[in-house]
Amino acid sequence: MPDRIVTVFGGTGFLGRHVVRRLRACGFAVRVATRHRRRAEATFAGETGIEPRHVDVCDGAAVGEALHGAFGAVNAVSLYIERGDETFDAIHVKAARQMAELARAAQVEKLVLVSGIGASTASPSLYVRKRGEGEQAVRAAFPGGAIVVRPAAMFGPDGGIIAAILDFMRKAPAFPLFGRGNTRLQPVAVGDVAEAIVRILSRREAAPNLYELAGPDVFTYEEFLRTVMREAGLRRLLVPVPFGAWHLLARVGEAVLPHPPFTKNQVELMEVDTVMSERLPGLRDLGIAPQSAKDAVCDLVRD
Repeated sequence: MPDRIVTVFGGTGFLGRHVVRRLRACGFAVRVATRHRRRAEATFAGETGIEPRHVDVCDGAAVGEALHGAFGAVNAVSLYIERGDETFDAIHVKAARQMAELARAAQVEKLVLVSGIGASTASPSLYVRKRGEGEQAVRAAFPGGAIVVRPAAMFGPDGGIIAAILDFMRKAPAFPLFGRGNTRLQPVAVGDVAEAIVRILSRREAAPNLYELAGPDVFTYEEFLRTVMREAGLRRLLVPVPFGAWHLLARVGEAVLPHPPFTKNQVELMEVDTVMSERLPGLRDLGIAPQSAKDAVCDLVRD
């Protein structure tokens, strides 16, 4: 009996890479649908059962072909900066809706949409608002089979929030705070999020249609930075920077740099708490004991 196929859109991204490899380890055949086919071929070179395909998520024909014969699909596509026709509405709402409609037409059994904690149609942030609208669009287009997962800020051995902070701290004697560092966050291991997605796809019984995935510890941003410093054996000056200054720097960076170090929507996300709701299922409901951020820092320092 051939392996069941799961198509992963955005399979070369930080989360997508982990999802692809975890799916394969659990016996699924995986189609990596991405605009960066060469990157996918290099990333998964020599790994059997993984098929890279060049797919633009705005191209309905290519998306439909990537979904043909698939048991499941994962939409892990993210856009952080709007450029030209690539807008939050185009990617997170219209393309997500089209993908869901095509998945339903292709008789895909399960579709997982990766969103983010805090996604809301009422948010003043355009990025966060479009994430919320995208969730609604996908549920409407794929009723009964669409499952939304909302991860917190992710960390891992190959990237994410902790690696980025450590990289900066090792190069500079001071580290800027977002505002006064009072925003709360609940970082989650990228491997735990990938495992959750695979378990959702693998479940035979009916599953909840919304999960919020976060780690075991809630920090203020300042507490999180001090934890990283302490576990890494670093001493750095933490400097409060008003959010107004962050927004100005983000606008300038997005206008003049091809790959700015931070974006306007990332600043907006740091203005609100990203802590999972106690009312929604999470990692433990899927039988996953979440990795702590403290352990992750120790692992990164040892490596």
